[in-house]
Amino acid sequence: MAAYELVRSRRRTLGLEVAPDGTVRVRAPLHVSQAQIERFVRAHATWIERAQARQRARQDAHPEPDAARRAVLLERAQRELPPKVAHYARLMGVQPAGLTITAARTRFGSCSGKDRICFSWRLMDYPEAAVDYVVVHELAHIAHKDHGPQFWALVERYLPDYRARRALLRG
Repeated sequence: MAAYELVRSRRRTLGLEVAPDGTVRVRAPLHVSQAQIERFVRAHATWIERAQARQRARQDAHPEPDAARRAVLLERAQRELPPKVAHYARLMGVQPAGLTITAARTRFGSCSGKDRICFSWRLMDYPEAAVDYVVVHELAHIAHKDHGPQFWALVERYLPDYRARRALLRG
């Protein structure tokens, strides 16, 4: 059985996650016994192994950049993302309240409830098609705050191949 970190909280269900470094984290309700947690982990052993393999592959394909590479990616993000956002915002008929470049490690982009868009400079380490997908994805959240059918229809209207573009982020 895989080693794991246990986090107990007032949640209602058991949950599993595999961090980028391959660490397995089990989130469990306060009332669930250790035996139930171990059965849950054993039942998901195949999923855990696949998730750890995906994380290793992602780390191999996109290792943590050194200071010089970080500076290059940040400069590219600051130069390339604002025009992309402006272009797609015009096409989609939406207007972000602001644009911020961050060093986020686990999210390539986000859109706040007040329509502020953030992008991680780490996104610039991926193909341009993937970058465009993240831009359109976050802009679509201005119109639709969830990932419902209308949201995906809007993304697909501007990027019919969004599924293939999204897959580029997983490699």
